[in-house]
Amino acid sequence: MKPHMRIPFQLRGRARVRCVAAASSIAVCLVVLTPATPAARAEASAQPAVSVAELRRDGLPRKVLVGTEITGYDVILKDTLERRFQRMDDFVDAMAAQAKSSYPGKRLDLAVLSEYFMSRPSDKLEQQAVTLAEVLPRISACAKLHGCYMVVPMVLREDVTPATYSNAGVLVDREGRVAGIYRKVHPCTDLKYELLEGGMTPGTAFPVFETDFGRLGIQICYDVMYADGWQALAKQGAEIIALASETPQTARPSMYALQHRYYIVSATPRDHAAVYNPLGLIEAQAVNQEGSVLVHQIDLSYAIVGWQEGLDEGRGLTRKFGDKVGYYYNGGEDAGIFWSNDPAITVRKMMDSFGFPEPDADVERSRLLQDKVRGCPPVLP
Repeated sequence: MKPHMRIPFQLRGRARVRCVAAASSIAVCLVVLTPATPAARAEASAQPAVSVAELRRDGLPRKVLVGTEITGYDVILKDTLERRFQRMDDFVDAMAAQAKSSYPGKRLDLAVLSEYFMSRPSDKLEQQAVTLAEVLPRISACAKLHGCYMVVPMVLREDVTPATYSNAGVLVDREGRVAGIYRKVHPCTDLKYELLEGGMTPGTAFPVFETDFGRLGIQICYDVMYADGWQALAKQGAEIIALASETPQTARPSMYALQHRYYIVSATPRDHAAVYNPLGLIEAQAVNQEGSVLVHQIDLSYAIVGWQEGLDEGRGLTRKFGDKVGYYYNGGEDAGIFWSNDPAITVRKMMDSFGFPEPDADVERSRLLQDKVRGCPPVLP
């Protein structure tokens, strides 16, 4: 792929989108290098002093440029390690170019690659695997060149004896330093139910990593079949989930994004790479063309509003605030996500000026009134 190529994305559903670049972005979290010990990882994953819900609701704008790609199976199954390094560079070069073209004055914040990206072609796990020491210099150089975080999945040979192997997602920061490693908790089994992905050792935890733009979790492919990881990441305040996968399925990522009110960025070998929003909808995607990249801007300080009289699918806010407000509204869902483009005003203040409630709070208040009027909660089987 030529680095300067811009790959268009599609919006699905009956959606109205108004995205105006903010004058500046506000960083609200410190970079924390996730320690290696389980106890330290648990401590790093604890809730911050200011909750994510408060930041999301009451915080100033936090614009984040996320990038992803459609890898192609030739890379995953056939390419040598050196060729994979080159493809990594090509993909992130293209993401950075698209960020520069589509969002002038902003840099790429996060690049997500697909499952098994960094490994060797082989049917044997011990030959597929790489050590962190042999791949980190090239990954670090790519991250430093573009000043972005990267999630790089790999078949990882652990630094222990006897050898063990993990299906891992390695997070590096803008300086190319390891900011955390997620080891796939739910590897696939063979049909005899004897081995996990040729001999992988399943991970034991669902860490959330601090970045300078927000709190990031990672899930890998078959993890999508199990609800525990997605719930654990939400409980720890994850705001973006990087889903590195071999499957392009959409129903479950959409469900988790809606249920837990976070963004999901998927990278796959085929069909599409997508950004799922907290409405449970694919907000942006690259489709069908292997080697395509997608860069999309999200704001982690947002409000969700369902249909309200006077909202007018978002136009009611723009009549009052003009370009100071942006939104993604889907008429088919009767709901939208709204954010502030003014670094001096929060989206919460904009919504308060109209008195619009958020759907979750509206549903709970309605439930309490229903129980009060009937005299008790509904009888369940």
